[in-house]
Amino acid sequence: MRLIRLALFLTSLPCLLTAADRPNVIFVMADDMGWGQTGYYNHPCLKTPNLDAMAANGLRFDRFYAGGPVCSPTRASVLTGRTPDRAGVLSHGYALRLQEKTISKTLQAAGYSTGHFGKWHLDGFKGPGAPIFADDPRGPGAFGFEDWVSVTNFFDVNPLMSRKGEFVQLEGDSSDVAVGEALKFIEKHHADEAPFFAIIWYGSPHSPYRALDPDKAAFGDLDEASREHYGELAAMDRSLGTLRQKLRDWGIADNTLLVFNSDNGGLPGIHPDTVGGLNGHKGSVYEGGVRVPAVIEWPARIKPRVTRHPACTMDLFPTVAEVLGLPSDVLLQPLDGQSLAPLFDKETGPRSQPIGFRYGNKIALIDNDVKILREKNDFELYDLAVDPNETLDLREEKPELFEKMKTALQAWNDSVQASFDGKDYPEGKVSPPDPESVSWYETAAYQPYLEQWKGRWEFERYLNPQAKTPKKPKGKKKAAKAK
Repeated sequence: MRLIRLALFLTSLPCLLTAADRPNVIFVMADDMGWGQTGYYNHPCLKTPNLDAMAANGLRFDRFYAGGPVCSPTRASVLTGRTPDRAGVLSHGYALRLQEKTISKTLQAAGYSTGHFGKWHLDGFKGPGAPIFADDPRGPGAFGFEDWVSVTNFFDVNPLMSRKGEFVQLEGDSSDVAVGEALKFIEKHHADEAPFFAIIWYGSPHSPYRALDPDKAAFGDLDEASREHYGELAAMDRSLGTLRQKLRDWGIADNTLLVFNSDNGGLPGIHPDTVGGLNGHKGSVYEGGVRVPAVIEWPARIKPRVTRHPACTMDLFPTVAEVLGLPSDVLLQPLDGQSLAPLFDKETGPRSQPIGFRYGNKIALIDNDVKILREKNDFELYDLAVDPNETLDLREEKPELFEKMKTALQAWNDSVQASFDGKDYPEGKVSPPDPESVSWYETAAYQPYLEQWKGRWEFERYLNPQAKTPKKPKGKKKAAKAK
């Protein structure tokens, strides 16, 4: 079947790379990791030796932005190359529209083996991560992933997950689990004639914080929440090292395009601070809410260096499309991302495409070093080159620039609103209509499982209103079976 899809796809391409030349592609994303939470930025207590090694061997971005200040929107931007509001994903727990063109479906059609592992959060469900049903109309399978071991949202120690609809109890730190499942997929496919595309979306360091004892031992001087939080990040870094080492063991690291980034800015209330001194946290369109750590490693193509070129999660799909020589119509227009492939070789000068954000009543637009935003009532203007912490509002000092940026922001916002209204689709409307964002435990499909699951520590406060503090995770629990 894959060969048939590839043959059909090839007829539309003037010059697709040969199978031997096409890179494997892996997207890895942390959940709520702040811009300052890396060893290479000299964090005061967190060591990230494996991410540091990846950064030293790849292209490290000092100005990389998530598609939004919360998780689901950014995930939509990774798959589509578009501002998430265009695709209907306004906030966490919103569903991705089936009319969108996604990188997963595109690479599947191009002959890639495709797999998703970890947090999904694009099927319209709120609440902690629950196993996804095989027939979920907006689950990973609906968007081109042939193999998947996934949950609806964040997941922690000893997670209950879904292997293509089979509910499975897995053991260990959640990051180790996600990478372990991805490595099974990679081992299965790395020797194939066709390359693979894998997404690993961690559940760490999202709350509730639960780290294994050895992982949090180094943070004994911190308060309990911070100790657990940083323990999760230590485990996540270890799992990244496991992934990179296996790629080398199997001889495929050189021709694998590996991307790491976070889905939004860091969390408040964690000490030491998560955002490296930036203004704002998760949920904000200030830099602390949207600027995130990011590295792209591809030894066969990228010479190691650090760039301050502004880039974002919307750029990932266009980048892969250019690398593979795919036709422009695999990407739905208007497109907010742009290819970073030219940046693999050298600095390319100013960015041609602005980076915009909408989140509720908050809105922002970044045009290289200039940023206009509205976080509360009034617009603000900043020069990020000299003021990355957004302390000096320039709207009165530079009125002409302020008006220019305000006009650009309005034009971008009008374009995004037209997309949200469905004007980009052949039908000229959203079809089927966007589903309501609901908590999974309030739906009929999950009702048969609630009694069995209400004793699980990660679900307890949602399913048992009388519960106070979630209990520590215990040993194995019997796996439930999907219908």
